[in-house]
Amino acid sequence: MKSNAGVKRILVVEDEPTVNEVCRKVLTRDGFEVDTAVNGEVAQRMLREGDYDLILMDIKMPGMDGREFFGILKARYPKLAGRVIFATGDVIGGDTKEFLDQSGRPVLTKPFTPDELKAIVRAALG
Repeated sequence: MKSNAGVKRILVVEDEPTVNEVCRKVLTRDGFEVDTAVNGEVAQRMLREGDYDLILMDIKMPGMDGREFFGILKARYPKLAGRVIFATGDVIGGDTKEFLDQSGRPVLTKPFTPDELKAIVRAALG
């Protein structure tokens, strides 16, 4: 599935239905095409079927979490791994902070506002 001419496609990988829905609504209203996945396993299947310009992903999810999925992205989709934004409510935990620092990717701290979401997505897409 290719994006419509000029429309950027975003994959939101998040296990919390409310956060998924807020991201989908806010980003769709902002002119993006948005798909959602509940974990890294579902997201992997979606990547095999379509192209995405950006991935917004939670770190802690059941099944395949954000860390494991990011490792797969780096190995199989290196360009896309460079277009990941992590979302997390746990930036205090030492292992999470260390992972985020090592990833070099932007982080959206939960809870976030619609304006914060739009700003980080626009910045990541350049």
